[in-house]
Amino acid sequence: MNRCLSPVVAALLLVGCAVTQPLPPKTDLPPGSASAAQNEALESYWRFFDDPVLNQLVDEALANNLDLKSSLARIQAARAQVLNAQSYLWPDINLRADGARSRISGVSSTPLPPGTPLLSNDFRVAAIDVSYELDVWGKYRSGTLAALNDLAASQYYRETVRITVTADVANTYFQLRAADAELVVLEDTLNSRTDAVKLQRDRYDGGLIGDYDLKQAEAERSAVVADLARARKAIGQFESALATLTGRPPRAVFEPDIARGRTIETATDVPELPAELPSGLVERRPDIRRAEVLLAASDLRIQQARANYFPSINLVGSYGSDAAKVANLFTGPAAIWNLGFGLVQPLLALKAIEAQVELARANNDQAAVEYLQAIQTAFRDVHDALVAHRSARDVLAAETDRRNDLARALEMANLRYAAGRTSYLEVLDAQRTLLAAETLRIEAARDARISIVDFAKSVGGGWKVESFGPQ
Repeated sequence: MNRCLSPVVAALLLVGCAVTQPLPPKTDLPPGSASAAQNEALESYWRFFDDPVLNQLVDEALANNLDLKSSLARIQAARAQVLNAQSYLWPDINLRADGARSRISGVSSTPLPPGTPLLSNDFRVAAIDVSYELDVWGKYRSGTLAALNDLAASQYYRETVRITVTADVANTYFQLRAADAELVVLEDTLNSRTDAVKLQRDRYDGGLIGDYDLKQAEAERSAVVADLARARKAIGQFESALATLTGRPPRAVFEPDIARGRTIETATDVPELPAELPSGLVERRPDIRRAEVLLAASDLRIQQARANYFPSINLVGSYGSDAAKVANLFTGPAAIWNLGFGLVQPLLALKAIEAQVELARANNDQAAVEYLQAIQTAFRDVHDALVAHRSARDVLAAETDRRNDLARALEMANLRYAAGRTSYLEVLDAQRTLLAAETLRIEAARDARISIVDFAKSVGGGWKVESFGPQ
């Protein structure tokens, strides 16, 4: 009977020991067709804009950004968790030394043999004291593999932060350059409105116009002054945001000094992005990879929790020396050793184990949904970025044409007013419309650049694609 059971027991042990990396669920994905060269170029996509100042700001952020430094600390904590999980796979070996001196009663109820010493010493040195739990059911292997997946998740998290930081730096820089351009337009407009107020006052003093025309000119000048204050506020906030993103000290955040590179005007020539999806989007996006390894970790923790249903088998042993005198330690007669094993089968704790298994399953269900959500969000991001880019190009072209047409309309309005064929209100209206068109064109140029950054971010641009953790 025992011979028949041995192969069965051996087979069960082998099956119990098998712990493998879980595979993610399959999803229906659209095909990608971008080339490998395009994918590789996305690692440093901000260099597309050929702006040395932008390149320097991104490099500074990657070196000093505090969110990135915080993510490194998360990786270090995850590594410590891996070491802790791995420690259960190895025997617990200790060196133990004991010494005791005791005295027994000489007047106890039990007579002592003549000459029995009342005082005694006991010295013991266990050179090796070993205890080890056999991981028959894969409990500790599952925990270790889960911890390795958690470590990989922390590494993917850092790369996700890296992508966010580079995109935030680029987008904030373009917003700053757009605000700079709007400031220039507003300052030029203020000069022309100031000249217009002087001219209207001279005409008013000469009796050529009434209060209405003069007050209209002054009101338009005040409106530009208010817009200038808003533009300067935006510039100050964008500068402090860049100082924060680049990890500068508090003094430099409070008094930001941000260099300027190419003007936003260079964005009128915007490169066209491919209309198709890049290849391997799931592999490119670190947030998807992170969700994948977190799902694997949660699956492994179900196995780890289930293993508690089965008995734990412990091996113990020690080897050392025991003697009444220190001088007799480590001699042949003083040698001691023992070997043993123990088996513990949970009985009353089964409900607690069941609760742990159910909790692990619930966490696994949540991780599975988050994995699918990460993929869904990724493809939506790419779709929206492509739509926004095509729209931004069309808007920029249309706003450029509109600005040029309104500039010519303003020239004609000035000529008509100088010839006395129209009121000054027509000139003011043409000036307001042109200023709005100039602002919208600058914003369109900004949005065209930001759309490229958003596309690169949506396809996982900004990091070197690699795999972390168990494969």
